[in-house]
This record gives sequence, C-alpha cells and structure tokens, in this order.
Amino acid sequence: MSNHPRNPVPFPYERDRVAVEPSLVSTGDLPAPAIVEKMMEKTHSMYAGLEEGNVASYIPKLAEADPRWFGLTLASTNGSTFSAGDSRQEFSIQSISKAFVYALVCDSVGHDEVRERIGVNNTGLPFNSVMAIELNAGHTMNPMVNAGALATTSLVPGESWDQKWEFIHAGLSAFAGRDLVLDDDVYQSEMETNLRNLSIARLLQSYGHIAVDPACVTELYTRQCSLRVTTEDLAIMGATLANGGAHPVTGASVVSPAVSQDVLSVMATTGMYEASGDWLYEIGMPGKSGVAGGVVTVAPGKGSLAIFSPPLDAAGNSVRGIHATAHLSRKLGLNLFSSTPR
Repeated sequence: MSNHPRNPVPFPYERDRVAVEPSLVSTGDLPAPAIVEKMMEKTHSMYAGLEEGNVASYIPKLAEADPRWFGLTLASTNGSTFSAGDSRQEFSIQSISKAFVYALVCDSVGHDEVRERIGVNNTGLPFNSVMAIELNAGHTMNPMVNAGALATTSLVPGESWDQKWEFIHAGLSAFAGRDLVLDDDVYQSEMETNLRNLSIARLLQSYGHIAVDPACVTELYTRQCSLRVTTEDLAIMGATLANGGAHPVTGASVVSPAVSQDVLSVMATTGMYEASGDWLYEIGMPGKSGVAGGVVTVAPGKGSLAIFSPPLDAAGNSVRGIHATAHLSRKLGLNLFSSTPR
C-alpha cells in the first residue's frame, strides 16, 4: 500500500483494463512527398509575415529571440523529413521536454504508478498555477503543467542527481537521434528567475508529492528545459512517439508502444495548457508547446510536425505555430478525428 496521496479521480476501474495491442497504431499514410514539400513551403510563406503575439520576457534570455524566426519540419514514421524556413535554428526545448521526460518516467516506473502520482486531467488554469494544486487537495493534475512536470522529474531514476541528469539527457537525446546540448545562458537565466517553480516544488513536498529535495528537483527540471533543439530534432522526437516509441531513422526502441499511447493521450488533453480543448477541437492532434516558441504535434502512425516561432499568445503558445499547425493539419490529413464515409 503506497503512502502517497491517492488520485481523487478513481478511473478507470481495474476490471476495465485490457492489454494494449501494439500493432494498432497506424491511422494511414502521409500524402506523396512532393505534395508535403510544396505544402510546407506554402504554409511558411502564408504565415511568415504574421506579427501577432509577444516573445516571452519573464526569462530574460528568451526575450533576446528574433521574433522573425519561423521554422517548420514534418517527419514521417519512415524517417523522411520536410522542412521550410528556419528549421535549423536552435532554441531551448522548454516545456516540450515535459512530454518526453514523462515518457521516460512512464517507461521506467510504469503506467499505474505514474497515473496515480501525477494525474492526467486538465487543470483549466495557467501552466504555472499554484491554485490548481490547492484546489485539488495538493494533488498534481497532469504532467504537462509545471507542478506535474516537477513531480514527474522527481521520479526520474538514479542514485545521485548527476545520474538522474544523465538519464534525462540520454533519453531526450535518444528521442532526437543526436546528442542534445545544454544552453548554459538560458539555464542560468532561468535559474535566476525560478522562484515560482521552486515554490511549487516546495508546496508539492508539503503535500507529500515530492519525496526528494525540491531545490534539486527544480534545478533538474530547469536543466531539462534548457536543452537546445531545432524543429528537425522535435519532429523526429515526435515521430518516435508516432511510431510506437521506435526511432523512425535508426529503428531503436526508445520507449514502448504502450508508453507512446499514454504520452500522446495526455498531450492531446493537456499539452496546450488552458487552450488544450480548443486545440484538440480545431486541430485534432496531440501537441505540446514551449515558451521559447516551439510546438510539436503528433499524428500517430503518420509522423510529427514541429514549428518554431517565438511570439506567443496569452496562454504561452506560439501564434505562428498555432496557425501553421492548423493549416497543415487540414491540408495533410493529420487530424485524428477526420474521416470520410466508405
């Protein structure tokens, strides 16, 4: 019997559980490569001039980003990639790391334990909300907001903090298929402005949801958010989830098909913060955003679309990213819920 607080939502019931069938992951194929390539270039041209939104300023280093940066990459589950614009411009992964660290922890700890301890329901509140914790008796609601992400990071295996970091770094690098590099400037800038996350971690500790040093958890979480990626990296990372956890280029198994399913379901319902319902309704793909301007979305069995553009809306999501993803979802048949009569 575990001594941590129980999930306040006792669903599903044990009798309803059935084994996942790993082969049932495909929703069809992408259009022909020439069509995809043309559509990526056209979409970039359509939205490159959009000037809505504001670059994140509460982390000083992020405020230095050029608002004109705009890159797109789509990666298929067979390893093909299609890019336009600033697809090789590096930026910090930020909250997008939440989805992939969650995958690694699920793979290590297990479905039931992680669901019980972290939760899977949307808060309906901002990503850094303290109220969401207090309104739910100290329980985190999902791993895609800061409280749940901190609790997830606290579950990373390792006997020392260096070992925990190596687990995260190696895991995210395995998703990308290359060794990701830490952006020291972003890391230092975030550590100097990280009091709210530290406060959230301490609040979770007071409720029994973090059993290790909250300051160390916050530092580790900040480090994972400071890894540098491109849209090409993110698209391959997302395509790994779309491919049942197998890297689309190397074929190496990064996480299991069951873990991929768990992560995509949580991304679908909570990945875009309080705008997640609108996102799923309009775009129909699991997605995750970060305040540096990155967005990654996944079409299971098909591939993944990644977009980078620093200006954000009020919820912290890339404005160009939202528009471009919506357009490509419709034009390339990426929406999970779209169907035609036989």
